Amino acid sequence: MSLIKKVADNANQQSWSHQFRSKRFQFFLSLIADLPRPLRVLDIGGTHAFWKAMGFNEDQVFITILNLTEQPVSGNNFSSVAGNALQLDFPDQSFDIVFSNSVIEHLFTRENQIKMAAEVQRVGKYYFIQTPNYWFPLEPHWLFPFFQFLPISFRVWLTQHFNLGHIAKRSTKEAAQQQVQEIQLLTKAELQSLFPQAQLYAEPLLFWNKSFVAHNFLLQQ
Repeated sequence: MSLIKKVADNANQQSWSHQFRSKRFQFFLSLIADLPRPLRVLDIGGTHAFWKAMGFNEDQVFITILNLTEQPVSGNNFSSVAGNALQLDFPDQSFDIVFSNSVIEHLFTRENQIKMAAEVQRVGKYYFIQTPNYWFPLEPHWLFPFFQFLPISFRVWLTQHFNLGHIAKRSTKEAAQQQVQEIQLLTKAELQSLFPQAQLYAEPLLFWNKSFVAHNFLLQQ
């Protein structure tokens, strides 16, 4: 089995990534189990395929999937909208839950991460926001050990010249630089500062935490 299939292929049920997502999703289900139905969920940056892969099938939970462009969905419980996580076009507290996997690190700047976090807490009564851990030694996008600690110029050079992990080789230095700048991994402390009232759920792997989830379910219930 190749490294990417072993570590990060979500379609492969034997991969670490799929197993972590499944365990994380079971934790999410345990948090929402006693909430009154119906529930309205906003999934920022998600896909219908994710919910299908997790085997989710609850009649009284209605999921709106938000991306920069509309995504294909099926079934009465799913809808898709185009939007921007930095300025959500929804009223305050209009969703019971805001859910997001591995999105908040893709916003280029700390300022944008602050904006998304504020919008999540504005439109959602509850939130469940996951992001990889900056200090985990295997960078989760390039799947290159210690990639995030390398000088930016070297990261740009690698991105311009090689296909690494989920990141395809970029044809120009400018495109490679934009790709490197897009992903700003968060430490535990940085995530906590974005969601100061949240509890943090850690996902340990070997001697490190692979990622964290910021959520406020236990605080609200």
